[in-house]
Amino acid sequence: MTPEFGNSRTAIVTGAAKRIGAEIASALAADGWDVLVHYRHSAAEAKALAARLPRARAVAADLATADGADRVIAALAGMPPPALLVNSASSFVYDSLDDFSVEAWDMHMAANARGPALLSRAFAAAVPEGQGGLIVNMLDAKLSGLNPDFFTYTISKIAFAGVHELLARSLASSHIRVNAIAPSVTLVSGPQSRENFEKVHALNPLGRGVEVSEIVAALRFLIAVPTITGQTITLDGGQRFLGLARDVQYLDQEP
Repeated sequence: MTPEFGNSRTAIVTGAAKRIGAEIASALAADGWDVLVHYRHSAAEAKALAARLPRARAVAADLATADGADRVIAALAGMPPPALLVNSASSFVYDSLDDFSVEAWDMHMAANARGPALLSRAFAAAVPEGQGGLIVNMLDAKLSGLNPDFFTYTISKIAFAGVHELLARSLASSHIRVNAIAPSVTLVSGPQSRENFEKVHALNPLGRGVEVSEIVAALRFLIAVPTITGQTITLDGGQRFLGLARDVQYLDQEP
């Protein structure tokens, strides 16, 4: 842990019960952080993970609601002060321009843009005065090569990228850095089959699929370098160079 954060600090990881969030929480615990494991529905997995980590607890909160951020911050009581927030939680449901609903639009925007904005504000207020803090936002590599699949999800991530930029500008004078990691497809997601995932995981100029360990490595880099703020690390093997017209999981289907 760098002097920027002190010797005893807490990391908040949202969506940490499973998948990438759980791997991030585990890596941070291994690096000496106390960890607040946030979840929405996956109580059993979150509590089991918190029990396995040396200094961790789990908290349930729906970040799409107005009081979700307050629930997360309240759960810090008795833990070391917060110094790191990883906004990893995300809602991800397929729709298109032709069939998206108002409900899907509102759901994605609340969960993927407004929720992390509210939590980031609350986190910044909870960082002790004179101490440093870091927010890492999990974006999506498709923002570097847009396509219309997952229409309202993508719009919400575009909005989140705007939130990310404004947070970085707003919080720098408070010694709180804001950076992002934007991976391409890393795990089987949404309606994708394992067979389809194996076909498209490495569909990029480097011919290498993004691994969770690389996301963790990028996070550790952002933690370690105290002068980086307002930046996004895109992990996509150069996939954005291909100018794909569709999300990769649909490229083996008829348009």
